[in-house]
Amino acid sequence: MTAVRFREKTVNKRYVYRGKIVNLRCDDAELPDGSPCKREIVEHPGGAAVLCVRDGKVALVRQYRYAYSEELWEIPAGKLERGEDPARAAARELGEETGLKAEELVPLITLYPTPGYTDEKIHIFLAKGIKEGERHPDADEFLDVAFIPLEEAYAMIGRGELRDGKTVAALLLYRQRGA
Repeated sequence: MTAVRFREKTVNKRYVYRGKIVNLRCDDAELPDGSPCKREIVEHPGGAAVLCVRDGKVALVRQYRYAYSEELWEIPAGKLERGEDPARAAARELGEETGLKAEELVPLITLYPTPGYTDEKIHIFLAKGIKEGERHPDADEFLDVAFIPLEEAYAMIGRGELRDGKTVAALLLYRQRGA
């Protein structure tokens, strides 16, 4: 890594909205050359996700995403509670959404999904030693679970049918590592 050359300085933080999941700030900042600027930031506690591959198939959940007005296929994932360990959150979400349990969760990558306006980080894990359990989705979660052959999942990415960023990144990283 190189030294930070283009650091921007926060002059003033002003909260515009504080919500259940996100906060919105409109900051006064200073560019590296000293010029003033505004930065709109969505504060998010982060998330955890699990790539679960068993017998050449990946566990995906399909759920309606209100912001996009459509159903998306995704790896099991959810929001971190304040101060929560990402691996613990990943295990919780895997169980809630699929009923599966992992003997081990191996870190794959921590993604910055949209660095232009949010501080969200998504911690993605690979499930090892998968065992059956019982699904118990949250009361407001309506979703389907399917085990899709890996090659079909890769084809879905190529056809533009699988568009969730964390899912695409996890699958392509898995393929690249030949796991």
